[in-house]
Amino acid sequence: MKLSICIPTYNRSKHLKNCLASIAANDSQYLNQVDICISDNGSTDDTEKVVQEAKQFLRIKYQKNETNLGIPRNFLKVVNMAEGEFAWLIGDDDLLFPYTIQRVLELIQSQSSVDYFYINSAHLTTEYVFAFPQPFNTKDLPENMQAFSPYNKPGVMPFLDLIDPKISFDFLGGMFLAVFRRELWLKNQHHLDRSAIEDKRTFSHFDNTFPHIKIFAHAFAKSKAYFEPTPLSICLTGAREWSPMYPLIHSVRLVEALELYRSRGLKLWAYLSCRNYALNNFISDMGAMYFYREKSGFKYINPLAEFAKNMFYPNTYLSLFYFLFRKLKSLLGFKI
Repeated sequence: MKLSICIPTYNRSKHLKNCLASIAANDSQYLNQVDICISDNGSTDDTEKVVQEAKQFLRIKYQKNETNLGIPRNFLKVVNMAEGEFAWLIGDDDLLFPYTIQRVLELIQSQSSVDYFYINSAHLTTEYVFAFPQPFNTKDLPENMQAFSPYNKPGVMPFLDLIDPKISFDFLGGMFLAVFRRELWLKNQHHLDRSAIEDKRTFSHFDNTFPHIKIFAHAFAKSKAYFEPTPLSICLTGAREWSPMYPLIHSVRLVEALELYRSRGLKLWAYLSCRNYALNNFISDMGAMYFYREKSGFKYINPLAEFAKNMFYPNTYLSLFYFLFRKLKSLLGFKI
């Protein structure tokens, strides 16, 4: 088995149904070469029924947790369920194109020295998907969807070269963008802080926000990576319950990710450049976190400490002007 598609899920059966339908739309000769692993975090909706129906068309390994393990531990569990040489962690709301599995298998076959594949994705809204009969048919996808990464040069590169906002503006934060050698993932799970990933408060620590980044940084820092510019999945905007916490992710957790990459060998200039880029919304993010502090994760940070550790980066201050400039353009009716 070359590839396992790993899907953690919880009470999102309507999204999962579309996800599985999009996988089933792939050619059967390639579907027979992958397994689909689903770890259900104790759903109380009809998730199990959706999975049983999909088993008519797909090779699915399904496990339902007796209790909700929390997001990071469910990530770990679903990859542990897999048998493939490579694993692809996708969201239960993500969609695949009808040619996706063929292309991913071809990449794995042709790039035998690569441990990590960055697989580009396309943006789409939940409103668009649910405006059609369900389950959604990928034949109804719009043309010219915006790609998650604007970078358009395919090829092999050192893994840490992916840590570049021109390639990945969230520094590999999107788990659905990564097809990775599973053996190296399994060998590096122990780097996660156990108490942090057992904390069920959303994004209360770096490790329970980006467990995959921590594993990637340790597992693949010295590996070859491959960038695939053609979107092979569709990421839905509007299906993220944690969106009020995005300022915390953007201006705090991504900075912590860069500190981790630096400790794993990211070059100093690349680190400084990426960190300054990551702070391009710092002041507005801090303001949003305070204003929506009941649900933004503001209680997990010390704002003065965050400012102190970022005070030498120009964007810490310029972010206020960027924010005002965006607001002015919006008020004047210009496209941002």
